Amino acid sequence: MNKHLGAGALLTTLIASAAPAAEIGVAMSNFDDTFLTVLREAMTDLDAGDDGIELSFEDATLDIGRQLSQVENFIAKGVDAIIIHPVDQTATTQMTKLVSGAGIPLVYVNRPPIEPSLPEKVVFVASNELDSGRLEAEGICDLLGGEGKTLLLMGDLAYEAARVRSQDVRDVFATPECSGIEIIDEQPGTWMRTSGMDITTNWLSAGYDFDAIISNNDEMALGAIQAMKAAGVAVGTGEDDIKVAGIDATQDALAAMAAGDLAVTVFQDAAGQGVGAVEAAKALIAGEEVPVENWIPFELVTPANMDKYVATN
Repeated sequence: MNKHLGAGALLTTLIASAAPAAEIGVAMSNFDDTFLTVLREAMTDLDAGDDGIELSFEDATLDIGRQLSQVENFIAKGVDAIIIHPVDQTATTQMTKLVSGAGIPLVYVNRPPIEPSLPEKVVFVASNELDSGRLEAEGICDLLGGEGKTLLLMGDLAYEAARVRSQDVRDVFATPECSGIEIIDEQPGTWMRTSGMDITTNWLSAGYDFDAIISNNDEMALGAIQAMKAAGVAVGTGEDDIKVAGIDATQDALAAMAAGDLAVTVFQDAAGQGVGAVEAAKALIAGEEVPVENWIPFELVTPANMDKYVATN
């Protein structure tokens, strides 16, 4: 049976009893990512504690084969648990089989595995993507008064997050309240700031007339803002400004919001996911029961409430 826990409930449950001294292998898809840096640093802060837990990090540099090899090395080393942020969710079936077959507890973080059911001692800690794109699209719909033309900056479509977040936006704009908003073009990017800048520059060069850009993440949103400002296009929350929305509420994004450039973002609790993943691994090592699904909620961030998040992420 699937169970759902928020960040507070998850940590309260899992911190209740201390895990024995152990080594946890952490296989990250990429170190060169703002959101994942926050997630990793939250894990590292726990590692600095005195509970005897040691974390060993590996960077797959977005290479599926490299990540599989790193997971195999963790298994050969005999770590007590493994945490994986998968390069590609289509590879989780193989990694789950390898780790579970070795009898090692496994925690997926941020990107849930694709398997419809998971073996014993395999869980995930993430945020439900059905909420992320919905929240940013509703924020833009409110700013546009339910009417206007938008452009959609999608992430790498090999990832479920990009597909789900993009569909969330389309679904919101299909509702009666927002049906006056038209997506006039949508392009996939690489989640990176440079990608958002390049795609937006192309849109501007093509002469598109639009009222907002909705991005699957903050980094591409920031790139879009840079491209428009370089072209002399007004961005912000004013009546005649182009509205830009992102997801993650990174510190760079919040700084852009404070400067009046970014209109909407959605807080994804990177630190909460990182801490939750380590605590879940510790609990599994200690033989405790952990829910398969551990959801850390998304939250809408606007200039009106951004102060709450400045020191959070």
